[in-house]
Amino acid sequence: MTKAGTTLAAAQAPAPVVRLPRRRGIELALIVLAVLLSVYGYCAVGLARTGTVPPGAAGYGAGLGVLALAAHLAVRLRAPYADPLPLPIGVLLNGIGLVLIYRLDLETPGDRAAPAQLVWSTLGAGLFIVVVLVLRDHRVLQRYAYVCVAAALGLLALPILFPAVNGARIWIRLAGFSIQPGEFAKVLLAVFYAAYLAANRNALAYTGRRLWRLQFPTGRVLGPIVTIWLLSVGVLVLERDLGTSLLFFGLFVVLLYVATGRTGWIAVGLLLAVLGAWAVGRFEPHVGGRIEDWLHPFHTIDAGIGPNQLSQSLFAFAAGGVLGTGLGLGHSVLIGFAVKSDFILATAGEELGLAGLAAIVLLYALLVERGFRAGLALREPFGRLLAVGLAALLALQVFVIAGGVSGLIPLTGMAMPFLAQGGSSVVTNWAIVALLIRVSDSARSQYDGREAP
Repeated sequence: MTKAGTTLAAAQAPAPVVRLPRRRGIELALIVLAVLLSVYGYCAVGLARTGTVPPGAAGYGAGLGVLALAAHLAVRLRAPYADPLPLPIGVLLNGIGLVLIYRLDLETPGDRAAPAQLVWSTLGAGLFIVVVLVLRDHRVLQRYAYVCVAAALGLLALPILFPAVNGARIWIRLAGFSIQPGEFAKVLLAVFYAAYLAANRNALAYTGRRLWRLQFPTGRVLGPIVTIWLLSVGVLVLERDLGTSLLFFGLFVVLLYVATGRTGWIAVGLLLAVLGAWAVGRFEPHVGGRIEDWLHPFHTIDAGIGPNQLSQSLFAFAAGGVLGTGLGLGHSVLIGFAVKSDFILATAGEELGLAGLAAIVLLYALLVERGFRAGLALREPFGRLLAVGLAALLALQVFVIAGGVSGLIPLTGMAMPFLAQGGSSVVTNWAIVALLIRVSDSARSQYDGREAP
């Protein structure tokens, strides 16, 4: 064959295609590590408290391992190109949360929360599996945007009909069974915001009037989403749930910024958040008391009453030092009734120290980063906004809770994702991880089998 013929044949040869690795083996190895670390923590608590390995250690490890393996098989079957990190991170955080709650149960034998939390974790893992198996394409959710927002507003309004618990109307309690509807509403609102902003992003970014370097959209475009936001925040103010109000407002501002690319929305959002918090703190005694505790965390000690919850939390962080007292050897139970929920991070800070607390925060940061990465890799706007919104929900929640128990911002009474006692919270967070798995699978699979450049 001549040189010209060889060149022609090479030009006609099909271009090589790119086959992306599925990385399910990496996910499985990380899940095994997460389960082993959780079982180690469980055994460490027993050894520290009684000098023996807890009798339920094998059952705890087997149960957590079976749940994690079932979730992994669902991902391997229906989302083979998904990011390998979100599921192991969720398993490890959930496992650490169960260990911390079990450790606190030993101090409060009359109020055991770990068994119920394990049941809720099982339900959460089951929901994760259902979402991964049934939801084949995340874009289906875009069709049900207004159904989601109607359901979200209904869920937010329901607790108004029930008595307040610890000063806030955020719970539904019937026959000994309780749920927090706002936890489920936040995912539904994220779906609605993502769908509406994806459909109107151009009008939001390029139409309207310009004021102070900020492009204000027309009322016809921005009006519906602002109305929904005002309704949701108004309901939460009536329920005295400042934390969830800030969470929804932060989600609204983040997604509006991502949809329009206008940084001015962040400045406007921060200004409105400060003004809203000031107004609610001024006229709502329950919220005003938390702001007073934040400004003067030791005022009850100065008054001779004794330490309050925030000051006990600060003492716990200080006692932990860099490496912590060791699992089972702290005294964070002195915080009181919310030590297993709102203040669970104080137990981690005391018994795992600054090093362990930093590791937990890094796990959350990595989970949020993987959500942002999946959103940025997508070409279609709804999936991008949905992934960023769900990751932002986790980031905002961690910031609000960690900031509250450490005295950075006022306490808000929210549950730390995966760690804290709370069935509604752990189920919802597993649903968020499932959606991030689905989005990341779509983000990577769109590049599989394409011709190499």
